[in-house]
Amino acid sequence: MKYILVTGGVISGVGKGVIASSLGTLLKSCGIEVTSIKIDPYINIDAGTFSPYEHGEVYVLDDGSEVDLDLGNYERFLDITLHRDNNITTGKIYKLVIEAERRGEYLGRTVQVIPHITDAIQEWIERVAQDPVRDNITPEVCIVELGGTIGDIEGMPFVDAFRQFQFRVKRENFCVAHVSLVPSPSSTGEPKTKPTQASVKELRGFGLSPDLIVCRSEEPIGIEVKEKISNFCHVAPDQVICVHDLSSIYHVPLLMEQHGVIEFLKERLQLSIRPEKRENCLQRWKSLARRSEKLHKQVTIALVGKYTKFKDSYDSVIKALQHAALQVGYKLKLNFIYSELLESETLTEDPSNYHKVWQLLCESDGVVVPGGFGSRGIEGKIIACKWCRENKRPLLGICMGLQAAVIEFARNVLNLKKANTTEIDPTTEHPLVVDMPEHHSGEMGGTMRLGKRKTIFRGELSVVKQLYGNPQSVDERHRHRYEVNLKYVNQLEEQGMRFVGVDESGERMEIVELQNHPFYVATQYHPEYLSRPLKPSPPFLGLILASVKGLSKYIARGCHLSPRQMSDASSDEEIQMTTKINTSKLNGHSEHLQQANGCIVNGAGSSSEAQLIIASNGKSNGVA
Repeated sequence: MKYILVTGGVISGVGKGVIASSLGTLLKSCGIEVTSIKIDPYINIDAGTFSPYEHGEVYVLDDGSEVDLDLGNYERFLDITLHRDNNITTGKIYKLVIEAERRGEYLGRTVQVIPHITDAIQEWIERVAQDPVRDNITPEVCIVELGGTIGDIEGMPFVDAFRQFQFRVKRENFCVAHVSLVPSPSSTGEPKTKPTQASVKELRGFGLSPDLIVCRSEEPIGIEVKEKISNFCHVAPDQVICVHDLSSIYHVPLLMEQHGVIEFLKERLQLSIRPEKRENCLQRWKSLARRSEKLHKQVTIALVGKYTKFKDSYDSVIKALQHAALQVGYKLKLNFIYSELLESETLTEDPSNYHKVWQLLCESDGVVVPGGFGSRGIEGKIIACKWCRENKRPLLGICMGLQAAVIEFARNVLNLKKANTTEIDPTTEHPLVVDMPEHHSGEMGGTMRLGKRKTIFRGELSVVKQLYGNPQSVDERHRHRYEVNLKYVNQLEEQGMRFVGVDESGERMEIVELQNHPFYVATQYHPEYLSRPLKPSPPFLGLILASVKGLSKYIARGCHLSPRQMSDASSDEEIQMTTKINTSKLNGHSEHLQQANGCIVNGAGSSSEAQLIIASNGKSNGVA
């Protein structure tokens, strides 16, 4: 087994997740089977109880584990299926060691960080690295990302574990890629290497020497800067890789390949890469990058949520929208709408922002109402669902988005004005959404209905079923504690709200569609988790197609894109490293609304690894 450790310096959010994913992409494109491990030095057992404002979204795996969103990057880039043990936290390690001590496994010895904690870390990594993540094939290379920055006190046990680990697995099986920031202060405009020098010096002081130094910067770095870093950091110039801000994360593996990273890893880790594999590597990513740069048409989607101030809170949703838009041949423009601002109280308290967010909603071609918890902003989501239903605007609701759609329909179509969810009002007269008692254990974290579950389609006439390819059932990932109240289902269906997908018991509503509407779909599961760049999630694809008025033609063709769309998406022209941004036309209508700027998202990293957000002024303020 070969191991690549990815560390970070200077600041958090420098891009380790995208770099780690890109290293895996390079190797996998050459026929090397790859797995990934993310180490988070916080004491939490998992990411399930985090605030989205602090760590971004909680990513859910097939086995129901709630993990850091970087594992979503790994799964999307490498098209693999990871497991709970692929995410290591300090809490998990200490829990493992303490439980072993309680069982008497240390035979009366004093339990210490060294060797017991560091040994547990090494054993965990060796064990998980052998687990298949695709087609029961044992991986050849394990890429381990160490969260945080070198020098963080909470990460020290992991750093020392790897200091020991490099001798445990031998030099030819272990290398270190250190990702560091090279800032260019506006006062001088000159790239500064001192932060990288200090970071590498600190890493070497802990006993780890970088084999690759990946320099993150806003603009490309000249050869003189690379040579300076080489001289002061004790590496060859070709071991200094410069990754500047790019228009799309799909370009990052290509840029690293141009820097000779594949040849370096082949020699450093003594990898066996067949010549024919090397010649044909990255063809998929080159095609993807070309497609992302040759989009001239634009689709505008409103994302109505409660955590929109921090875009990584909806990282997987954003990626799924990008995948679908790219597949259809459209550039994605996202309007992030804080749902609470849509509520009528805002008109009195903050009329300016009220009109701005309503304009953003009105100018959008389609709307996504994603998941969430708690009472804040729920009424705004319900209002957005009502507006989409009445104005025939395409809508995709996810998790709480489904519950909001059901509550809105009950209030305004069934005339059950007091309809609500027991999460918000436990004594509501009409509990349209109720909790699942078996998922209330009294503890927080990991107590919801989590992971991959089967959804069975009811009936034949279903748009969502056709988008999936007309199967009898689909497997999707869940994360919820509340469900639609079964006793109201018949009333809802009599008025045109059809529940076309249910769980295996037939009692949990999984998919809802509205009759006589261009696209009004909501799912209890989270389809964004299984979306891939070359295989978009069907519900998201349906939303984009409906938003560009192409859904009916797509279904009429047997759910195949037109030859023109396929041609536009497969251009062989040279890859462009810049993004042309077109402003969208105002779609929809609203009175007394003021102009507000939107935001185009062309590619994103992770929250802890920053995100490329290209704003309407065309300037990049994120990372590749």
